[in-house]
Amino acid sequence: MGRRPLDRIPTTPLDKILEDPKIINASVGGKNQLDSLIENAPPIRRTEDVVVPAPKRRGRPPKSAVKSAEAGDRKTKPTPAPSTPNSESVASGLKIAFLGGLGEVGKNLTLYEYGEDMLLVDCGLAFPDQDMPGVDLVIPDFSYIARNADKIRGVVITHGHEDHIGSLPYLLKEFKFPVFATRLTIGLIKGKLREHGLHHTADLNEVEAGQTVFLGNFQVEYIHINHSIPDAVSLAIHTPEGVVIQTGDFKIDSTPIDGDMIDLARFAELGKKGVLALLSDSTNAERPGYTQSERIVGESFETLFRRAEGRRLIVASFASNIHRVQQIIDVASSLGRKVALSGRSLENVVSISSELGYLNVPENTLVPLDVARNYPDEKLVIITTGSQGEPMSALARMAFSEHRKIEIRTTDCVIISATPIPGNEKTVGRVINELMKKGAEVVYEKMYDVHVSGHACQEELKLIIGLTKPKYFIPVHGELKHLRKHAALAYAMGMPKERVLIAENGAVVHMSAKSFGLGNPVPAGRVFVDGFGVGDVGSIVLRDRKLLAQDGIMVLSMTVNSAAYELISGPEVFTRGFVYVKEAEELIEAARRTAAHVFNLCVSNNMIEMQAIKGKIRDTVGQLLFERTKRTPMILPVIMEV
Repeated sequence: MGRRPLDRIPTTPLDKILEDPKIINASVGGKNQLDSLIENAPPIRRTEDVVVPAPKRRGRPPKSAVKSAEAGDRKTKPTPAPSTPNSESVASGLKIAFLGGLGEVGKNLTLYEYGEDMLLVDCGLAFPDQDMPGVDLVIPDFSYIARNADKIRGVVITHGHEDHIGSLPYLLKEFKFPVFATRLTIGLIKGKLREHGLHHTADLNEVEAGQTVFLGNFQVEYIHINHSIPDAVSLAIHTPEGVVIQTGDFKIDSTPIDGDMIDLARFAELGKKGVLALLSDSTNAERPGYTQSERIVGESFETLFRRAEGRRLIVASFASNIHRVQQIIDVASSLGRKVALSGRSLENVVSISSELGYLNVPENTLVPLDVARNYPDEKLVIITTGSQGEPMSALARMAFSEHRKIEIRTTDCVIISATPIPGNEKTVGRVINELMKKGAEVVYEKMYDVHVSGHACQEELKLIIGLTKPKYFIPVHGELKHLRKHAALAYAMGMPKERVLIAENGAVVHMSAKSFGLGNPVPAGRVFVDGFGVGDVGSIVLRDRKLLAQDGIMVLSMTVNSAAYELISGPEVFTRGFVYVKEAEELIEAARRTAAHVFNLCVSNNMIEMQAIKGKIRDTVGQLLFERTKRTPMILPVIMEV
């Protein structure tokens, strides 16, 4: 794919382009100059719609469900206008079940249902928080999908971020659903499936923005948008009840790195024809104004790189932010610096993006990390993962002197090209402090424009609502505070409250032209991935892990005669993470005597059921320890019968 030179792309900010107050205040269903502006705007070039037959029988659609169409081969065939059934029953209309992505950032998974057909949109994961010790990943609960697997016609993906594709390997291990996504997204999915040994059996289908895929009762149209990763799309899902637009993650960037602005004209065209519902990204609903263009970051890199003459540059960013990586490589190459990569996920994304043509790396610019040490500081830029302070990330290992190949020096300039995700502020702060202790200069957050969001702010969100004029509105993709703020924007634009719904995971929304409301909820919990185990860690295991982490464990081991129920040896006391035994001998002895006393007391009262005796020992010793220490370690009595 071609990339326009930087000096040929206009840099007019979006707020100047859209400064007309009639556009900013466009109300739902209102008639103003917005329609004429969109009509007269030059159209975005997009691949013509592909109309393919729906499957004749239930099950997977044929491999030919998506066919590439070269522009100009034939006239564009528009998507047929959906018909509206006469039934006024909510139950017989369109159903949308939210299996993830509401009340949280991540784990996006939405299920559409009409008649005997179902469709999945995205299949993402979330990363564990501090309340999930030992957990590697969090994926959606697939139990509702399992009950309806024969109805699901396919999985359509909006873009290649982990919170939208990360759970696909776990889904495709169980179900052989066809997957439809754009070229780069398919490439990233293949990389993930290869790690799980599924790349040879998965049914992956490439789709381009502008194409339409038919899956049973659903006609899924892909619309080009801007985000922090190339090939991101919104979905216009045409159903017999009407059109539902699911934006996916988006922003409106008038000077994007890949040269193609979001297809606002198509959103407006759909709005004129009538949109049944809009499901819109709420991540930045609390932020006023517009999201800055990604190109601003490139200008900041140019300034900072020139200022760092004679110093080694280390830039931390999200591995999947290909536009950011492209700008770092462009500036480094223009200044005669080599670029090295640190972080397995970053290396994989750069390899896939370069192979598919989404990343343009000048010849001899990239060097292996092993070779990077041979270059002088002023000739080297290192791009690394770890912008969120993840403990095992490359940047964190550099900061704490645990990286095998890179040692932080006083001559280093470290640029953290990201804003901490809510909840990560402390971990990012720790990494920054450690880097500074080693003498490095650290550029982060608001010091310079080294990061812009990939999500739309309030004025962009309002613009999409104004263009599409939806009958119903459901804010998605965000915590509850984000969803409520987004709903407030819709209210301010004139949408009646009864047509705006703030849902939660497990909610099933029923809608038709005449009705809109909630139905019976479906299972939509969290499944924890810990090592090779999927779903074998639940709330009880997590509770025990937290208890062990907070107050430690005490093991009381004793041997008894199974015939006479007499103590033969013990109790022996072992602790970990509770007290240092040599400095708490009196407490340990008290616990030992208490356990022996409770055992003898139970036997004298004819309580000879071992589980009951263990429970009594646990409760009594626990009370003693709390009275003496105000701590509640896990107490594990072990009784061996001989």
